[in-house]
Amino acid sequence: MQVTVRDGQGIDFTLNDTFYTDHIHKPLVTEKREIFSFPFGDAELVRIAFSGVYIVYGDMQLHGTRKLHFEMLDHHDLVEMHFTLAGSGMMMDDLNGGQYHFKANEHNMHYMPNFMGIGDYVQHERYKFFEVHFTTEFFLQLAQSGSPGLRRFAEMIENGKVTQLSRENLPISFNMYQCIRDMMNCTCTGGLKLLFLQSKCIELLSLQAQMYEDALGKTSSHMVTGPHDKDRILYAREYLLQHIIAPPSLTELAKIAGINEFKLKQGFKQVFNNTVYGYLSDYKLDQARELLLQGNRAIKEVADDLGYSSVQHFSNAFRKKFGVTPGKVKW
Repeated sequence: MQVTVRDGQGIDFTLNDTFYTDHIHKPLVTEKREIFSFPFGDAELVRIAFSGVYIVYGDMQLHGTRKLHFEMLDHHDLVEMHFTLAGSGMMMDDLNGGQYHFKANEHNMHYMPNFMGIGDYVQHERYKFFEVHFTTEFFLQLAQSGSPGLRRFAEMIENGKVTQLSRENLPISFNMYQCIRDMMNCTCTGGLKLLFLQSKCIELLSLQAQMYEDALGKTSSHMVTGPHDKDRILYAREYLLQHIIAPPSLTELAKIAGINEFKLKQGFKQVFNNTVYGYLSDYKLDQARELLLQGNRAIKEVADDLGYSSVQHFSNAFRKKFGVTPGKVKW
Protein backbone atom coordinates (compact mmCIF):
# COMPACT_ATOMS: atom_id res chain seq x y z
CA MET A 1 0.00 0.00 0.00
CA GLN A 2 1.22 3.50 -0.86
CA VAL A 3 0.25 6.36 1.46
CA THR A 4 0.86 9.97 0.40
CA VAL A 5 0.33 12.79 2.92
CA ARG A 6 0.27 16.45 1.85
CA ASP A 7 -0.02 19.31 4.33
CA GLY A 8 -1.38 21.97 1.96
CA GLN A 9 1.89 23.94 2.03
CA GLY A 10 3.74 21.96 -0.60
CA ILE A 11 5.23 19.39 1.78
CA ASP A 12 4.55 15.79 0.80
CA PHE A 13 5.41 12.54 2.50
CA THR A 14 5.06 9.16 0.82
CA LEU A 15 5.19 5.85 2.65
CA ASN A 16 5.37 2.62 0.70
CA ASP A 17 4.06 0.34 3.40
CA THR A 18 4.79 -3.31 2.71
CA PHE A 19 4.90 -4.33 6.38
CA TYR A 20 1.48 -5.88 6.68
CA THR A 21 1.46 -7.32 3.15
CA ASP A 22 4.76 -9.04 3.97
CA HIS A 23 3.62 -10.39 7.35
CA ILE A 24 -0.17 -10.57 7.56
CA HIS A 25 -0.33 -14.15 6.29
CA LYS A 26 2.61 -15.46 8.32
CA PRO A 27 1.79 -17.88 11.16
CA LEU A 28 3.77 -16.02 13.86
CA VAL A 29 3.59 -12.46 15.15
CA THR A 30 5.77 -9.73 13.64
CA GLU A 31 5.94 -6.37 15.43
CA LYS A 32 7.49 -3.04 14.46
CA ARG A 33 7.71 0.24 16.40
CA GLU A 34 8.50 3.49 14.60
CA ILE A 35 8.77 7.20 15.38
CA PHE A 36 8.11 9.73 12.59
CA SER A 37 8.95 13.44 12.61
CA PHE A 38 7.39 15.62 9.91
CA PRO A 39 7.40 19.39 9.41
CA PHE A 40 3.70 19.34 10.23
CA GLY A 41 3.85 17.07 13.30
CA ASP A 42 5.12 13.94 15.01
CA ALA A 43 3.80 10.40 15.20
CA GLU A 44 4.64 7.16 16.96
CA LEU A 45 3.24 3.88 15.68
CA VAL A 46 3.28 0.23 16.69
CA ARG A 47 2.34 -2.25 13.97
CA ILE A 48 1.68 -5.95 14.50
CA ALA A 49 0.76 -8.52 11.83
CA PHE A 50 -0.10 -12.22 11.89
CA SER A 51 -2.49 -14.77 10.31
CA GLY A 52 -5.03 -12.47 8.68
CA VAL A 53 -4.83 -9.70 11.31
CA TYR A 54 -3.07 -6.32 11.23
CA ILE A 55 -2.98 -4.23 14.44
CA VAL A 56 -1.78 -0.63 14.45
CA TYR A 57 -1.85 1.85 17.31
CA GLY A 58 -0.08 4.99 18.44
CA ASP A 59 -0.47 8.72 18.65
CA MET A 60 0.02 11.78 16.48
CA GLN A 61 0.25 15.50 17.16
CA LEU A 62 0.10 18.23 14.51
CA HIS A 63 2.08 21.43 14.94
CA GLY A 64 1.70 23.60 11.89
CA THR A 65 -1.56 22.66 10.19
CA ARG A 66 -5.01 21.21 10.87
CA LYS A 67 -5.82 19.62 7.53
CA LEU A 68 -3.85 16.83 5.89
CA HIS A 69 -4.56 15.46 2.41
CA PHE A 70 -4.33 11.65 2.26
CA GLU A 71 -4.11 9.28 -0.68
CA MET A 72 -4.24 5.62 0.35
CA LEU A 73 -4.42 3.63 -2.86
CA ASP A 74 -3.68 0.02 -3.77
CA HIS A 75 -5.06 -0.70 -0.32
CA HIS A 76 -5.56 -4.39 0.25
CA ASP A 77 -9.01 -5.51 1.34
CA LEU A 78 -9.16 -4.97 5.10
CA VAL A 79 -12.02 -4.49 7.56
CA GLU A 80 -11.11 -2.00 10.27
CA MET A 81 -12.16 -1.77 13.90
CA HIS A 82 -11.26 1.77 14.96
CA PHE A 83 -11.01 3.03 18.56
CA THR A 84 -10.23 6.70 19.24
CA LEU A 85 -8.54 6.86 22.65
CA ALA A 86 -7.86 10.61 22.66
CA GLY A 87 -8.32 13.59 20.33
CA SER A 88 -10.96 14.38 17.75
CA GLY A 89 -11.43 15.29 14.11
CA MET A 90 -12.95 14.17 10.84
CA MET A 91 -12.00 12.34 7.63
CA MET A 92 -13.66 13.41 4.36
CA ASP A 93 -13.46 10.88 1.52
CA ASP A 94 -13.45 12.41 -1.97
CA LEU A 95 -13.89 8.99 -3.61
CA ASN A 96 -17.33 8.23 -2.17
CA GLY A 97 -18.35 11.50 -0.48
CA GLY A 98 -18.37 9.99 3.01
CA GLN A 99 -17.53 11.81 6.23
CA TYR A 100 -16.13 9.93 9.20
CA HIS A 101 -16.03 11.73 12.55
CA PHE A 102 -13.82 10.52 15.35
CA LYS A 103 -13.89 11.60 18.96
CA ALA A 104 -12.18 10.47 22.17
CA ASN A 105 -13.64 7.34 23.77
CA GLU A 106 -15.65 6.31 20.69
CA HIS A 107 -15.39 3.42 18.23
CA ASN A 108 -16.80 2.07 14.98
CA MET A 109 -16.08 -0.50 12.28
CA HIS A 110 -15.33 0.48 8.68
CA TYR A 111 -14.83 -1.04 5.28
CA MET A 112 -13.04 1.37 2.94
CA PRO A 113 -10.80 -0.32 0.34
CA ASN A 114 -9.33 2.99 -0.88
CA PHE A 115 -9.26 6.51 0.53
CA MET A 116 -8.48 9.88 -1.01
CA GLY A 117 -9.44 12.99 0.90
CA ILE A 118 -8.80 15.21 3.89
CA GLY A 119 -8.10 14.50 7.53
CA ASP A 120 -9.15 17.45 9.68
CA TYR A 121 -7.50 17.30 13.11
CA VAL A 122 -7.53 19.64 16.09
CA GLN A 123 -4.19 21.48 16.09
CA HIS A 124 -1.80 20.75 19.00
CA GLU A 125 -4.15 18.07 20.36
CA ARG A 126 -2.72 14.57 20.71
CA TYR A 127 -4.64 12.02 18.71
CA LYS A 128 -4.35 8.47 20.08
CA PHE A 129 -5.92 5.48 18.39
CA PHE A 130 -6.04 1.70 18.30
CA GLU A 131 -7.06 -0.27 15.21
CA VAL A 132 -7.53 -3.93 14.39
CA HIS A 133 -7.74 -4.82 10.68
CA PHE A 134 -8.93 -8.21 9.47
CA THR A 135 -8.39 -9.42 5.94
CA THR A 136 -11.79 -9.47 4.25
CA GLU A 137 -11.63 -13.23 3.82
CA PHE A 138 -10.94 -13.80 7.53
CA PHE A 139 -13.58 -11.28 8.63
CA LEU A 140 -16.28 -12.89 6.48
CA GLN A 141 -15.49 -16.24 8.10
CA LEU A 142 -15.84 -14.72 11.57
CA ALA A 143 -19.07 -12.90 10.66
CA GLN A 144 -20.81 -16.09 9.48
CA SER A 145 -21.54 -17.05 13.09
CA GLY A 146 -21.82 -13.47 14.35
CA SER A 147 -24.70 -11.22 15.36
CA PRO A 148 -27.40 -10.14 12.86
CA GLY A 149 -25.84 -6.69 12.56
CA LEU A 150 -22.42 -8.16 11.88
CA ARG A 151 -23.84 -10.43 9.19
CA ARG A 152 -25.60 -7.48 7.51
CA PHE A 153 -22.32 -5.56 7.62
CA ALA A 154 -20.56 -8.56 6.03
CA GLU A 155 -23.13 -8.68 3.22
CA MET A 156 -22.35 -5.05 2.34
CA ILE A 157 -18.66 -5.92 2.23
CA GLU A 158 -19.27 -8.94 0.01
CA ASN A 159 -21.05 -6.60 -2.41
CA GLY A 160 -18.00 -4.32 -2.46
CA LYS A 161 -19.78 -1.37 -0.80
CA VAL A 162 -17.97 1.21 1.35
CA THR A 163 -19.75 0.96 4.68
CA GLN A 164 -19.52 1.22 8.47
CA LEU A 165 -21.15 -0.88 11.17
CA SER A 166 -22.93 1.90 13.04
CA ARG A 167 -24.29 5.14 11.60
CA GLU A 168 -23.05 6.92 14.72
CA ASN A 169 -19.93 6.07 16.70
CA LEU A 170 -20.48 4.21 19.95
CA PRO A 171 -18.72 4.75 23.32
CA ILE A 172 -15.74 2.56 24.21
CA SER A 173 -16.74 0.35 27.15
CA PHE A 174 -14.55 -0.51 30.11
CA ASN A 175 -14.17 -4.09 28.85
CA MET A 176 -13.01 -2.77 25.49
CA TYR A 177 -10.38 -0.57 27.16
CA GLN A 178 -9.19 -3.53 29.21
CA CYS A 179 -8.94 -5.71 26.10
CA ILE A 180 -6.98 -3.01 24.24
CA ARG A 181 -4.59 -2.52 27.17
CA ASP A 182 -4.04 -6.29 27.39
CA MET A 183 -2.94 -6.33 23.74
CA MET A 184 -0.70 -3.28 24.14
CA ASN A 185 0.97 -4.77 27.21
CA CYS A 186 1.26 -8.36 25.99
CA THR A 187 4.56 -9.92 27.11
CA CYS A 188 4.04 -13.38 25.57
CA THR A 189 6.36 -14.58 22.83
CA GLY A 190 6.22 -17.00 19.91
CA GLY A 191 3.15 -19.16 19.51
CA LEU A 192 1.66 -18.03 22.83
CA LYS A 193 1.67 -14.42 21.66
CA LEU A 194 -0.13 -15.45 18.47
CA LEU A 195 -2.85 -17.28 20.42
CA PHE A 196 -3.21 -14.45 22.93
CA LEU A 197 -3.55 -11.70 20.31
CA GLN A 198 -5.89 -13.78 18.15
CA SER A 199 -8.22 -14.39 21.08
CA LYS A 200 -8.17 -10.73 22.15
CA CYS A 201 -8.93 -9.48 18.62
CA ILE A 202 -11.94 -11.79 18.40
CA GLU A 203 -13.02 -10.75 21.91
CA LEU A 204 -12.83 -7.09 20.88
CA LEU A 205 -14.87 -7.83 17.74
CA SER A 206 -17.50 -9.61 19.86
CA LEU A 207 -17.70 -6.67 22.28
CA GLN A 208 -18.09 -4.21 19.42
CA ALA A 209 -20.77 -6.26 17.68
CA GLN A 210 -22.69 -6.81 20.93
CA MET A 211 -22.66 -3.10 21.76
CA TYR A 212 -24.09 -2.36 18.32
CA GLU A 213 -26.88 -4.91 18.86
CA ASP A 214 -27.61 -3.47 22.31
CA ALA A 215 -27.79 0.05 20.89
CA LEU A 216 -30.26 -1.10 18.22
CA GLY A 217 -32.41 -2.87 20.77
CA LYS A 218 -32.88 0.06 23.13
CA THR A 219 -36.06 2.06 22.81
CA SER A 220 -36.02 5.83 22.64
CA SER A 221 -37.53 6.09 26.12
CA HIS A 222 -34.39 4.57 27.57
CA MET A 223 -31.90 6.45 25.45
CA VAL A 224 -29.90 9.49 26.48
CA THR A 225 -31.68 12.26 24.61
CA GLY A 226 -29.57 13.87 21.94
CA PRO A 227 -25.86 14.33 21.30
CA HIS A 228 -25.55 17.05 23.96
CA ASP A 229 -26.47 14.63 26.76
CA LYS A 230 -24.05 12.04 25.39
CA ASP A 231 -21.26 14.64 25.32
CA ARG A 232 -22.02 15.54 28.94
CA ILE A 233 -21.85 11.87 29.97
CA LEU A 234 -18.47 11.47 28.26
CA TYR A 235 -17.24 14.70 29.87
CA ALA A 236 -18.35 13.42 33.29
CA ARG A 237 -16.35 10.25 32.76
CA GLU A 238 -13.21 12.19 31.82
CA TYR A 239 -13.58 14.50 34.82
CA LEU A 240 -14.10 11.53 37.13
CA LEU A 241 -10.92 9.81 35.92
CA GLN A 242 -8.92 13.03 36.19
CA HIS A 243 -9.95 13.31 39.86
CA ILE A 244 -9.53 9.67 40.73
CA ILE A 245 -7.97 10.30 44.17
CA ALA A 246 -10.69 12.67 45.39
CA PRO A 247 -13.73 12.11 43.15
CA PRO A 248 -16.70 14.48 43.39
CA SER A 249 -20.08 13.40 44.72
CA LEU A 250 -22.75 12.44 42.21
CA THR A 251 -24.49 15.79 42.72
CA GLU A 252 -21.23 17.70 42.24
CA LEU A 253 -20.33 15.68 39.15
CA ALA A 254 -23.74 16.37 37.60
CA LYS A 255 -23.29 20.12 38.14
CA ILE A 256 -19.76 20.05 36.74
CA ALA A 257 -20.90 18.13 33.65
CA GLY A 258 -23.94 20.38 33.09
CA ILE A 259 -26.54 17.61 33.27
CA ASN A 260 -29.12 16.70 35.88
CA GLU A 261 -28.35 13.90 38.33
CA PHE A 262 -31.01 11.53 37.00
CA LYS A 263 -29.74 11.79 33.41
CA LEU A 264 -26.17 11.35 34.65
CA LYS A 265 -27.02 8.10 36.44
CA GLN A 266 -29.24 6.70 33.68
CA GLY A 267 -26.96 7.89 30.90
CA PHE A 268 -23.80 6.51 32.49
CA LYS A 269 -25.45 3.13 32.91
CA GLN A 270 -26.59 3.18 29.28
CA VAL A 271 -23.31 4.35 27.76
CA PHE A 272 -20.84 2.39 29.91
CA ASN A 273 -23.06 -0.44 31.22
CA ASN A 274 -22.02 0.44 34.77
CA THR A 275 -22.83 2.87 37.55
CA VAL A 276 -20.71 6.00 37.90
CA TYR A 277 -18.74 4.74 40.89
CA GLY A 278 -18.83 1.13 39.75
CA TYR A 279 -17.00 2.29 36.63
CA LEU A 280 -14.52 4.29 38.74
CA SER A 281 -13.85 1.29 40.99
CA ASP A 282 -13.24 -1.03 38.02
CA TYR A 283 -10.93 1.54 36.44
CA LYS A 284 -8.89 2.01 39.65
CA LEU A 285 -8.49 -1.73 40.19
CA ASP A 286 -7.47 -2.30 36.58
CA GLN A 287 -4.86 0.48 36.89
CA ALA A 288 -3.64 -1.08 40.14
CA ARG A 289 -3.24 -4.48 38.48
CA GLU A 290 -1.16 -2.97 35.67
CA LEU A 291 1.08 -1.10 38.13
CA LEU A 292 1.64 -4.24 40.21
CA LEU A 293 2.45 -6.31 37.13
CA GLN A 294 5.27 -3.88 36.32
CA GLY A 295 6.91 -5.18 39.50
CA ASN A 296 8.51 -1.92 40.71
CA ARG A 297 5.76 -0.50 42.95
CA ALA A 298 4.95 -1.39 46.57
CA ILE A 299 1.36 -2.36 47.33
CA LYS A 300 0.94 0.53 49.78
CA GLU A 301 2.28 2.98 47.21
CA VAL A 302 -0.22 1.78 44.60
CA ALA A 303 -3.09 1.97 47.10
CA ASP A 304 -2.12 5.52 48.09
CA ASP A 305 -1.67 6.69 44.48
CA LEU A 306 -5.16 5.49 43.58
CA GLY A 307 -6.87 7.07 46.58
CA TYR A 308 -7.66 4.02 48.74
CA SER A 309 -8.17 4.81 52.43
CA SER A 310 -6.08 1.82 53.55
CA VAL A 311 -4.09 -1.12 52.23
CA GLN A 312 -6.70 -3.44 53.73
CA HIS A 313 -9.53 -1.72 51.86
CA PHE A 314 -7.52 -1.91 48.65
CA SER A 315 -6.65 -5.59 49.18
CA ASN A 316 -10.27 -6.56 49.85
CA ALA A 317 -11.52 -4.75 46.72
CA PHE A 318 -8.71 -6.25 44.63
CA ARG A 319 -9.38 -9.80 45.80
CA LYS A 320 -13.11 -9.41 45.17
CA LYS A 321 -12.53 -8.35 41.56
CA PHE A 322 -9.59 -10.55 40.51
CA GLY A 323 -9.86 -13.50 42.91
CA VAL A 324 -6.31 -13.04 44.25
CA THR A 325 -4.63 -10.63 46.65
CA PRO A 326 -2.40 -7.83 45.31
CA GLY A 327 0.65 -9.66 46.67
CA LYS A 328 -0.08 -12.70 44.50
CA VAL A 329 -0.08 -10.54 41.35
CA LYS A 330 3.51 -9.48 42.02
CA TRP A 331 4.80 -13.07 42.16
